Formats: sequence, C-alpha cells, structure tokens
Amino acid sequence: MIDKSKVTDIVNEWLEDKDYFLVDVTVSQDDKIIVEIDHADGVWIEDCVELSRFIESRLNRDEEDYELEVGSAGLGQPFKVPRQYQVHIGDEVEVLSAAGQKLVGTLVDADDEKFTVSVQKKVKKEGAKRPVLEDEEITFAYNEIKYTKYLISFK
Repeated sequence: MIDKSKVTDIVNEWLEDKDYFLVDVTVSQDDKIIVEIDHADGVWIEDCVELSRFIESRLNRDEEDYELEVGSAGLGQPFKVPRQYQVHIGDEVEVLSAAGQKLVGTLVDADDEKFTVSVQKKVKKEGAKRPVLEDEEITFAYNEIKYTKYLISFK
C-alpha cells in the first residue's frame, strides 16, 4: 500500500512557492490516491494536471499500481483545514455545531484554533413593539463543530 505521508510530502514539495494549499490526501486500501488542493482565487485545471504529473514522476508504478485523482476542494463541501476558513472570511457560511445547532452567518475571523461567525438574531428591545435584528458574533473551536461550509448565493 502506498504511504499517505509519502504522497503528502510530494504534494508539499510541489506546493512550495505557490499560493495553493493542501486540503486533504487520502489513500484507500486499493491504492486509490485522492489529493485535494485549494487557492483563494479557485483552482485551475492546468495546475491539477501539473500536480498530477509531478506526483506520478515521484512514484514508481513498477513497484505499486495506483489510481491518482487530483482536484480542488469541492465548492459547498465542508471545510477541512483552517486555511479554508481564512480564505472565506467575509463570506456567508453554514455551521453545524457538535450540539446539533445549525447557524447561517458571515465568517468574520479565523485562525489555527478557532473561527468566528456573525449571525443575525431577533431581539425584542424593552418597550418596543417588534423585535429587531441584531448581529451576534459566535466563536467556535474547530472541535466544537460537525462542519462548516461555504454557502453559494445566487442573489
């Protein structure tokens, strides 16, 4: 079986001096390798082809047969690494907390340990007849959520 860390090292070598970043590498029992990369401005097919050829040049098909798939992290798929959060600051996201609470809001901050989402909440002010919408910022550690994903808007 092909070693995942070997493939990760090869990908990281290709990523040096590039604005792309690694999202995930998976290697199945039958040696199907899936590499996901991302970029703040999107992923170009030409770069996926270049990375695929780079990986193939570093692996020996005579030693082990494998299937290789290189692509971008799927739009609308859950984020897997903190850098994806940082790229999407200012965008609308959906968060499902580990407690099962689903929130939709704007991603306002993210670092390597946590991220913050601004959500609108109805609040009834004292003496007011109707509730008003107010922004509330909620911070999550990455281990406090089931997923976060970018919301595609057609507005």
